[in-house]
Amino acid sequence: MTRTMKLVSMSKLIKAQEAQRRAKLYEDRLRDLISRLAATLNMSTHPLLQPNTKSKKALVLLITSERGLAGGFNNNLIRFVNNWVTQNTKNFENIQFSFAGRRGFMFFRNRFEVKMNYVNVTAKPDFTHAREIGEDMSKIFLNGEYSDIFIAYNKFNSPLSQTPLIERILPIDSKPLLYPNEKIPTDYIYEPQAENIIAALIPKYLYFTVYYTLLENSAGEHGARMTAMESATKNAEDLIDRLTLMRNRARQASITGELMEIIAGAEALNH
Repeated sequence: MTRTMKLVSMSKLIKAQEAQRRAKLYEDRLRDLISRLAATLNMSTHPLLQPNTKSKKALVLLITSERGLAGGFNNNLIRFVNNWVTQNTKNFENIQFSFAGRRGFMFFRNRFEVKMNYVNVTAKPDFTHAREIGEDMSKIFLNGEYSDIFIAYNKFNSPLSQTPLIERILPIDSKPLLYPNEKIPTDYIYEPQAENIIAALIPKYLYFTVYYTLLENSAGEHGARMTAMESATKNAEDLIDRLTLMRNRARQASITGELMEIIAGAEALNH
């Protein structure tokens, strides 16, 4: 069973990595387009890039897996988030949580106020789910409910390694969207107006950030489960070998005892 689960996780990991590769190409094109637009206008006026001074509350979107059997994948992230909350309590009046994934929800639901709980969105990430989450985050941020919105997830390094991270997604940091110290052409003719285009692209950038985070977490989950099932398979095989050896030794001792009794009985008859 564990060997089969390892093979299933390996197949899902390959698909998740391929989805990451395609998403990275989209990100490069999207960021390039926004950077070229930013060279012709003041992008910082977009409301999703503006700090919110109306509130001192923070919201954390915690992304975990729906299922277990993935080693320390979820526990390491939950411990990391718990420590982060302890360290940052003094910076906010209140810290609330939204969840994508049952494992995080089950742990924190009685410890913090739950804003939203998104079900069945982490096992097989879809841009539709990312858009739904992004729209919810945008709405509550623009309404002034929170000064900062963070996203917590496991970054995929390799099947053996995942790094817990917490990153701020709102307000959006404009620095990654700008070309660093490069001269780029600005004599473009836009249809529609550049302001309308940038107003449509910034939310898409937020949705894509959520989507790529879901992909990272999904790849990490499948990699961690693959590694855990490989370890479980090896442990089971070692246990089987040890138990087989113990059984053979017990059987051999039993046979030896019976032979000794037969030989002793034969010698007694001869005397």
